[in-house]
Amino acid sequence: MIEAELKARVHTPEAVLRRLEERATARVEVYQDTYYDRPDRSLDKADQELRIRTVHGADSTRTLLTYKGAAVDEASGSKPECETRVADAEAVHAILRGLGHVPVIAFEKRCRNYDFEAHGRRMLATLVRVPELDGTFLEIETIVDEDDVAAALDDVRAVFADLGIGPDDLTRETYTGAVRARRG
Repeated sequence: MIEAELKARVHTPEAVLRRLEERATARVEVYQDTYYDRPDRSLDKADQELRIRTVHGADSTRTLLTYKGAAVDEASGSKPECETRVADAEAVHAILRGLGHVPVIAFEKRCRNYDFEAHGRRMLATLVRVPELDGTFLEIETIVDEDDVAAALDDVRAVFADLGIGPDDLTRETYTGAVRARRG
């Protein structure tokens, strides 16, 4: 499955927040993300990602192991994604290290997640603040088959427009890249 996703810088977070609140109830969560690679950085060179994410919510904590393949759409950076819940975060960190992977970057994302239907699709909109970075971001994604990526991205763009965010606000900047640059 492909995560058809776009991300934008949000210049009026309060207005976007109000519009999202009209669509769905927020799920407030803090993500602790650790990205792994091989010592030769071959995953990064191949545009692949390997991540352990621990999600702290109001009532629970869960950990997810995620692999993302190379982008199938260059304009958006949309990627194939495989994700599974893991019972023991420390064990999966140890497994990846035991297999020779090394943690390359870790950081926190503070998120307000909104699940809703739009244009006949399940959408997830996430309003994001990364404490190390300036500004607020909005990610909107839907999960589709590879042959549906272009149409799905058009629907995602329409949701951005409904929220008052135009194409000039879209960005391909990654959190990993921005955090790495900020840390020098």
